[in-house]
Amino acid sequence: MNSSLFDWQTANQEYLAIALGEVQIWLEQYVSRRQSGYPAGQKLELQPELLQSERSTSESLAELAATMESELSAAPALETLCHLFHLTAFERSVLLLCAGVELSAAVAQACAAAQGSAHLPYVTFSLALAALPEAHWDALSPIAPLRNWNLIEIDPSVSLTQSRLRIDERILHYLMGISYLDQRLRGWVKPLQVQSVLAPSQQAMVTKIVEYWSASQLQSQLQSWPIVQLSGVEATEKMAIATAACYLLGIPLYMIRAQDLPTAVTERETLSRLWQREVQLTQSALAMICDDLDHADRLQALSPWITELQGRSFLFVREPLLLNQQTAIRLQVEKPSPEEQWQLWQTALGPLSSQLNVHLTTILAQFNFNAAMIQTVGTAIQREPDQVIAQALPQFLWETCRIQARTQLGGLAQRIEPSATWSDLVLPAAQLQILQEIVAQVRQRSLVYDTWEFALRGSNGLGITSLFAGASGTGKTLAAEVIAHELQLDLYRIDLSQAVSKYIGETEKNLRQVFDAAESGGAILLFDEADALFGKRSDVKDSHDRYANIEVSYLLQRMEAYRGLAILTTNLKQAIDSAFLRRIRFVVQFPFPDTVQRMEIWQRMFPAKLPTQALDFARLARLQVVGGNIRNIALNAAFLAADRGEAMGMAHLLQAARSEYAKLEKNLTEAEVGGWV
Repeated sequence: MNSSLFDWQTANQEYLAIALGEVQIWLEQYVSRRQSGYPAGQKLELQPELLQSERSTSESLAELAATMESELSAAPALETLCHLFHLTAFERSVLLLCAGVELSAAVAQACAAAQGSAHLPYVTFSLALAALPEAHWDALSPIAPLRNWNLIEIDPSVSLTQSRLRIDERILHYLMGISYLDQRLRGWVKPLQVQSVLAPSQQAMVTKIVEYWSASQLQSQLQSWPIVQLSGVEATEKMAIATAACYLLGIPLYMIRAQDLPTAVTERETLSRLWQREVQLTQSALAMICDDLDHADRLQALSPWITELQGRSFLFVREPLLLNQQTAIRLQVEKPSPEEQWQLWQTALGPLSSQLNVHLTTILAQFNFNAAMIQTVGTAIQREPDQVIAQALPQFLWETCRIQARTQLGGLAQRIEPSATWSDLVLPAAQLQILQEIVAQVRQRSLVYDTWEFALRGSNGLGITSLFAGASGTGKTLAAEVIAHELQLDLYRIDLSQAVSKYIGETEKNLRQVFDAAESGGAILLFDEADALFGKRSDVKDSHDRYANIEVSYLLQRMEAYRGLAILTTNLKQAIDSAFLRRIRFVVQFPFPDTVQRMEIWQRMFPAKLPTQALDFARLARLQVVGGNIRNIALNAAFLAADRGEAMGMAHLLQAARSEYAKLEKNLTEAEVGGWV
C-alpha cells in the first residue's frame, strides 16, 4: 500500500472489505453445498479453491491488522468491537454478514441465493447457523453480546430463526470508522466542552481525579469505574473541573440531568444500555446533574441508573450522596478563595491590572465571581477603546461586573432599575438614620468582617437583614431603590406570595434558587409581601404547620448567610413572631406621613418640565393619604391636564383625588378639599 495513503480510515475500510469477502466465501460454499445435495448436518468443509481463497483472506487480514497496529497504533474497528464486546468467531461472522448486506449488493444477492429466493436478500439466524463456521445456538440468546448490546436488530414478525437480522446503524458506522453520538441518546445526553481557566485549588482537584482514575488499573472496560462526586452549589465550577479532567485523560464528556431520567423501568433500561454501549465504543465519561432535585427524589431516580453505570462518571450534587456498593470519591467544590480571585483578576485584566489594584479590593468585597466570570469581565474591559478606559476605568469595571452578575430568576423575581435618590425619600430623621446605617454596613462589611476579623467569631448573623414595615404606599420599595442606587447595586423584587408553595419542600427550593442565583453579585433582594410567609409561630397541629415553620426558619437562615443585603417588607409588623424579629438586624417602621411630610412629598412630586398653575401645597397636604397615593393623584391629574391641553391646576388634582379615594373606598371630606377650586 502506498504509504502516503496509509491513514487509519483508508486501512480500516480495506480491512472491512477483505473481512466481508471472507463471509461471502462461506455463503458461496453454502450455496454450492445446497446445489450439490451435500448431506445436511455434516461438518462444513470448503472446496479446495474456496479453502485457498479463505486462507489467503485470513492472511491478508492478519497482515493488515499487524501493519495498522505497528504504524498507526490502532486496530481495525471490527477487531476493536469484537474485543470490547467479547464476540466469538461465529458472532463476528454474523455481525459481518449483516454489515455486508448493507454495504455490498453482492453479499445481499448471495444471501438470497443461499435461501433460495430473490425475496430474501437478508440475514436470518437460520441462514447464519447453516452457512457460517463454528456456529452455536446460544449466540441467539438475549443475554449474548449480539442482542444484549443491541449490535443487531431482530424483526419479531416471524419465528426467531426466520426473523430478519439488521446491524444497528450506530454499529455499522463504527465499523466504517465513523464515530458520533448515537441519535437515540441525543435527546438525553449533551456534550460538554472544556471551560475556562481554573483556580489553583480547583486545578488540584482535577489532578486528583486524573490520578484517581488512572490508578484504578481496571483490566476490563465492562467493569465499573469509581464515581466522582462533586458537591456544592457552584454548578459552573463543577462543570469546569469535570471537563478539565476529561481533557487531560483524552476522553469526551457528556452530561445528563437526573430529573430527565425516565421513570419507566423499560425506558430507563434501554437508555442505560445504549449509554453503556457508547461508553465501550468511545470511552466517554458522563456527568449526572443532580443539583435541581431534592435528596429523596435524587436517590429514587439515580439508584437504578447508578447501579448499572459503567465507565467514568461524575455526580454533580449539592450534598454528597451515600451510594450503596459503589466506590466513590467526594470533592467539595467552592468558588475560588479571595486570594485566588485576586490572582485571577490580575491575569484577566492583563496590563490594566496595575491601574486597578486599588479598586480590586472593593470589587472582591462585592462580587464573588468564579474563574469564568472573571475572565469574561477581563476580556470585556480590554476590548474597550483606550479613551473609554482612560476616562472612567474603575466605574466601567464596576458596571461590567454588575452586568456579569445579573441572572434570570425565573418568575420569582423582577429586576428594578433603581433611580431614586435620598432627595426623593421623605421620612422622619430616625428612619433616615437607620437607612444610612444599612448603607454603611453593606459598604464596609468586608473591612469589618474580613480585615478586622469579626467573621472569625462565627459565621452566624453576618448577613445584613432588614425589615421594612408600614402601610402600603409609605415608601418601603422606594427606600430599597434609594439604597440600591446609593450602593450602585442591582435590586430584585421577589414576591413571596408567588414563592410560597403548598407543596412540601417547594418553597425552600424556590428560595434557594433566588439566593444561589444572586450570590455572585451580592444584589439587594427585596422580599415583598412577607406576610405570606411570616406570622405568629403556629402550634404544630399537623405536618403542614411544621413545614410552614421550617420555611420561615429557612428564609431567615439564608438571609443571615447571604453576602448581600436582604430586605423584607410587611404591612403588618405585629403579625410577625418576636422570635423571628430577633434574627433581623434592622427594623425600619415607615409611618403614615404627617401634614408637614405630606406637603414635602407634594412639593417633590412634580417634574420641572410639568406646566402647573396656582398649586396650593398646604391644601394638598390636607389629603389623608400616603406617598404612593399622592403619586397616583399627581400622575392622573397630569394626564387630565394633558388631555385638555391645559397647565395642571387644583381642579385637575381634585378630580384625580376623587378617583383615588373611590378606589380606596373612602369619602373626600370638606376639611380635606375645601377651597381647592
